[in-house]
Amino acid sequence: MKARLTAWLCFGLAASLAAPAPTGGQMSGRPAMQRPGSAAVTDLDRRRLADAADALAPQRPGTVDAYVVVAALDSDPVFAREAREAARVLARRYDAVGRTLLLAGFDGRNIDPLPRGSLETLETALNRVAKTMDPAEDALILYITAHGTPAGLAWRDQGDFLATLPPTWLDYVLKHGGLRNRLVMISPCFSGLFVPALATAEAVVITAAAADRTSFGCAAENDWTFFGDALVNHALRKNQPLATAFGEARTLIGNWETRGKLIPSDPQIAFGARAALWLHPIEMRMPRAPGLPVGRPATDAIDEAIAANH
Repeated sequence: MKARLTAWLCFGLAASLAAPAPTGGQMSGRPAMQRPGSAAVTDLDRRRLADAADALAPQRPGTVDAYVVVAALDSDPVFAREAREAARVLARRYDAVGRTLLLAGFDGRNIDPLPRGSLETLETALNRVAKTMDPAEDALILYITAHGTPAGLAWRDQGDFLATLPPTWLDYVLKHGGLRNRLVMISPCFSGLFVPALATAEAVVITAAAADRTSFGCAAENDWTFFGDALVNHALRKNQPLATAFGEARTLIGNWETRGKLIPSDPQIAFGARAALWLHPIEMRMPRAPGLPVGRPATDAIDEAIAANH
């Protein structure tokens, strides 16, 4: 069973990307490009993102509005599929329909006019949201799905490793935009390394794994990673506080890992002391009726592997 699972789980790729990418030494920690040419964001991506950003609904004075950014930083279709559904779930939960930007490439099934997730589109999307919202009143909901390395997020396209996005870079972009009120959810392996950099009194940071652990479920044929399936597809579809949803997701993931005899990923949460000031008003507007999970469960491959070995 172990051999079959290894081909499907994330840790094999994560280990191959373990070497950190150099940065330019700038204050922003902007990653250095590892491969020229194919890494460049196309004009089509820029135009699509500009059109989507121009269509963002304005913030409403006196109302705490959430602006959602969801990014798939890898062309493996599992990430594009997870990003698409995560954007729908988060927009519904946080009253952010019309205030959501989705960055995701081809999902292996549908072709729709979306900008791809990349270093440039993610930075641009965050900057556009920062200019549209009132940073003192409104909040950013950020979900990133990708592969990870011990040095940061792995940005890949068509199998080519382009750059590592370190916590210092994301921290700089968020601070530069004044995006203090924020919920940041990061799904890759080793994503716990983002917690120290991004945790503040106004922020909530949730990661799929501890800084020294891998996460699971990122095979290209999947619809969800373990983290996305448990947190977004199940827990965040329900009318329950974020902390409760995280606890449910953490328990689900632990049960799945036990079933597959996997080393626990140890999901992390950092809940800022002042985060409830913006989060509570938004959660008061959550839909009362729960949504139903969709897609192929992330654990199907474990069940298939177990069945094949009996």
